[in-house]
Amino acid sequence: MHSSGQFPPVPVDAALPFPVEIDTLALADLAGDPGWRRPVLVERDLLVLTTGGHGDAELDFQLLPCRPGTLLRVRAGQVLRCPCPQLDATVVRWDAAALRGLDVDPDAVPTWRQLAGEDEDAVISEVTQLTVDCARHRGVPAARALLRHQLAVLLLRLTLAGAAGPASRPEEATFDRFCREVERGYRHSRRVEDYAERLGCSVRTLTRACLAVTGRSAKQVIDERVALQASRLLAATDEPIARIGRGLGFTEPTNFGRFFTREVGMSPGAFRAAREQSLAGRVVRPRPPIEPSGLPHPPVAHATPTRHRA
Repeated sequence: MHSSGQFPPVPVDAALPFPVEIDTLALADLAGDPGWRRPVLVERDLLVLTTGGHGDAELDFQLLPCRPGTLLRVRAGQVLRCPCPQLDATVVRWDAAALRGLDVDPDAVPTWRQLAGEDEDAVISEVTQLTVDCARHRGVPAARALLRHQLAVLLLRLTLAGAAGPASRPEEATFDRFCREVERGYRHSRRVEDYAERLGCSVRTLTRACLAVTGRSAKQVIDERVALQASRLLAATDEPIARIGRGLGFTEPTNFGRFFTREVGMSPGAFRAAREQSLAGRVVRPRPPIEPSGLPHPPVAHATPTRHRA
């Protein structure tokens, strides 16, 4: 059984010869409830293309302005909340295995992008065709390869659209590698020394790279990632606080409470209670997450719309 605020995995249709790896759906179908009162803890990778309306999506507690042509890249494990019915969007959803063996890095797609011009036309065309083929060829064995390659083309197009820019510094490459390693290991270790050993570099090198890119130390980057995961689970699930702490490597609830209070500014219980009251008043957000340097933070102010797509 899934905790409130989560949506279940796509059901496996017994009539199909293979599981559904890639599908498309409407944004409203992602909500755990019609009013989207709690964020959804996303279990599969997503692309969300806004097709109508204006509003702020909340991704990992960061507000992102959305209007027609806005595209969000949502990673499995993040928490998402959108102002339905103010926004209409098409969602492309896939399992990580769908891209196995294909030369594409979905993490190279930025979290937020306002599409325009030829890029917008091309992405809309790709998403539209993928939506049609998901429905039209459901259950056809050959469609598995077709959908995989369509998704890869869409992701490559989005990567290339944002590829222009100055060459990254050595510190940024080191920081990117560090962030990816932290993503794999934050539940098991918060020691910078462990990550330095895995990456084959010194603690000093990691700290210098983190300071150059974010202004924060390597230890702060690790701790912020742990605090973000705790915040996600507190906001989007009913999982007991003590269990959340144990899952993040804290053997004692008091240690987890002190850690979370230091990072977020309030206790886990107070954070959960404040989030539950967010519709009626102030929304409580932890510090925005740090992304690898190749994935810039999106703007938080509304942009003036220049085109409208129905």
